[in-house]
Amino acid sequence: MRPRSMDLTLSSRLLVGLLALAMVHGIGGCKALDKHRNKKVPQPGQYDPYQPRELNKVSLPAYIIEPPDELEIAVRPATLDLPVSNVIVRQDGVVDLGFLGEIYINGLTVPEAELKIAQHAAALASAKKVTEPIQASVRVVSGGRSKQYYVVGAVAAPGAYPITGNEMVLDAVLKAGLKRNSLPDKAYLARPHPQGGPEQLLRIDWECILRGETFTNYQLMPGDRVVIPGGREPGLAQTFFGG
Repeated sequence: MRPRSMDLTLSSRLLVGLLALAMVHGIGGCKALDKHRNKKVPQPGQYDPYQPRELNKVSLPAYIIEPPDELEIAVRPATLDLPVSNVIVRQDGVVDLGFLGEIYINGLTVPEAELKIAQHAAALASAKKVTEPIQASVRVVSGGRSKQYYVVGAVAAPGAYPITGNEMVLDAVLKAGLKRNSLPDKAYLARPHPQGGPEQLLRIDWECILRGETFTNYQLMPGDRVVIPGGREPGLAQTFFGG
């Protein structure tokens, strides 16, 4: 006759085995349900063969100065005694040039800002009886702080990223990082209209990008939003057992 304790041990092992089996089947059911749910996640936008993309890039539009850009500004001739200075464009669009005073340059291109600063310095040149032509030099430092693109949705590091003019959709996704519940095959690019009109929605074919096709690996422009939808967060059982 077996001891009662041995029967309890066997029963416990059997119960644990049944629970484990149920969890495995449950995980499989969850995975099937997740796939069904993911298929219902919409992917807005449409393909646009005329958009700049990898291997077919374009130059970005003329740089527009905005807060909080950092600028290196110099004024000639040297007899004006105005040293080269690095300034930050304030939230009100103004730069403080010391003895030259404050100048509003928000929304100007670099050549336009140079002309406005030179004209502003003409009064100082007249007071110092400087007869040489007044010239101003403006250089955007560190590539410009005001020009960014955004990655939002189910990514590891959502947020704003600086743009230099060479970033592609693939760059954006790799920088932000995918999560276990990310659905990059549902990704799309939202591009704001520069004049305030309706935004443009561009569909992204993630699988094609991974295969090396460049058709939807769009070149990013300032203000672009790369949106990565997400599915259901993995449950505790899926976390431990995978899937």
